[in-house]
Amino acid sequence: MSGNRELLESTLAQAASEDRAALIAYLPGGFPTVDGGIAAVKAAVAGGADVIEVGLPHSDPVLDGPVIQTADDIALRGGVKIADIMRTVREAHEATGAPILVMTYWNPIDRYGVERFTAELAEAGGAGCILPDLPVQESGLWREHAEKHGLATVFVVAPSSKDARLATITEAGTGFVYAASLMGVTGTRESVGEQAQDLVRRTRATSDLPVCVGIGVSTAEHARQVAGFADGVIVGSAFVKRMLDAPDEAAGLAAVRALAAELAEGVRKR
Repeated sequence: MSGNRELLESTLAQAASEDRAALIAYLPGGFPTVDGGIAAVKAAVAGGADVIEVGLPHSDPVLDGPVIQTADDIALRGGVKIADIMRTVREAHEATGAPILVMTYWNPIDRYGVERFTAELAEAGGAGCILPDLPVQESGLWREHAEKHGLATVFVVAPSSKDARLATITEAGTGFVYAASLMGVTGTRESVGEQAQDLVRRTRATSDLPVCVGIGVSTAEHARQVAGFADGVIVGSAFVKRMLDAPDEAAGLAAVRALAAELAEGVRKR
């Protein structure tokens, strides 16, 4: 069975045709529970998210800040497994029709088996993977199987990436390019720096892939600013914080939907 890379590409193209950036929401799988995580994805899409990233919780999340680390710890203590992530992708995609990627560090895939992981993700209706710690020069096996199963391979670029390095990364990637707005871990910030705009400009000079900006985007005003120069706006920690701060799961889901609606309005005011 083929994955939904084409759905991801068409969804980003549709947003561009509407002269706006796409809203991409990140939510950890298994948080606060597996069923709660699936409900959170549905809430984000209902609020206006175009694309979803489901995080595969990891015990050593080097790119993630304290908010997502807390959610990952809750999910891991709850016993979340890769099978639960596949279930999250399947049920959320079936319910919403949205393209759903998995964001994961490389070690869990390596241990699980690349062929097994890609085949199961495609069968679940997944659109691809974001792989923040997989070096492009070591990604051949992954890309071979991702291509075979119709999955996108999204790599992360950073403000420190030199132009030659950007070209190498974008040539190997598919779906879109994840541009980290600043150096450091995920989390909400007071503003999204000028580094992000320069990184998008330099990345676009190397590729026709959409360039989507994440890390530090947390408000409708941030979303509006980033939508002015990027093809997609990625928000994660702000959604997770709303759920962590909520008194119960129902309130958390309502908060996720409300934030998605605010951000969706923001990306339409570029």
